[in-house]
Amino acid sequence: MSLWQPVAPDIWQGRDDTREASNALRLFQTVQLSDSPHPSGEGIALIGFACDEGVRRNQGRTGAAQAPDLLRCALANMASHQGHARLIDMGNIHVEGESLEPAQQALSETVTACQQAGMRTLVFGGGHETAWAHGRGVLDAFPNERVVIINLDAHLDLRHASQATSGTPFRQLALYCAEQQREFHYACLGVSRAANTQALWDEAARLNVTLVEDLDFQQQALPVLESTLSHADRVYLTIDLDVMPAGEMPAVSAPAALGVPARDLLPVIERICRSGKLQAADLVELNPGFDRDGQGAKLAARLAWQIAHWWA
Repeated sequence: MSLWQPVAPDIWQGRDDTREASNALRLFQTVQLSDSPHPSGEGIALIGFACDEGVRRNQGRTGAAQAPDLLRCALANMASHQGHARLIDMGNIHVEGESLEPAQQALSETVTACQQAGMRTLVFGGGHETAWAHGRGVLDAFPNERVVIINLDAHLDLRHASQATSGTPFRQLALYCAEQQREFHYACLGVSRAANTQALWDEAARLNVTLVEDLDFQQQALPVLESTLSHADRVYLTIDLDVMPAGEMPAVSAPAALGVPARDLLPVIERICRSGKLQAADLVELNPGFDRDGQGAKLAARLAWQIAHWWA
């Protein structure tokens, strides 16, 4: 795969505390590094999608292509606990110039191969154009099952556009499901009415999208989630980091004026991870160029750490 690159060995580094105790381990010491994009055995396939072409097309602030390796660096020195030894770093898929679609196809094929081999996939974007590729890969891996997409996001990302962008992934997935004559199951939790036009709200209603607004998240997210999970065979969780307040997550293309704090997101993420139905997850839209002292990268890495730890 010409669009694939292995991760540089110096990305996974940290403090060595093994002189204190044999189990004083950090992630850089337990992560497994793959020398190919092909699945091998079970575990959680960690895949980077080094791309911000979708953000550029959507007139956003570019820079997310640098996020996958930065997230790895932030994750590397965190303590390794239950679940983290299952992480297998399978490198990055990158975009050549403005050729977004071939890279999305490569990611979809990699995800499908991993899922069919019994692995789960954890993808570090990239902009939210990652979701079209990741979601399609999961749908292709389980053609006869009910795959529910849960998006923690301030934006619906149901835009109409002449080409794929970071604002179109869930409309693309809806169209893909329609082509295959399968139901489209999409829940967007944390959505901001102020950040989505009435046209997007109407599109969500037409597609029967399950919605929880940011203002209602504390009261409604978990009850709505329970109902959503009860109708799922498999779950694909995608987390757009701009769902969080700008004060917590400054390092995104479109910082949230209000947002949902990480403390409120974590119980929802934990419930999904422990449901036994989570098949795939990603974190997208981290933009290192707008980070402050690595604050955004550290918070995003902590979310990834929790997902791997809680993943049943």
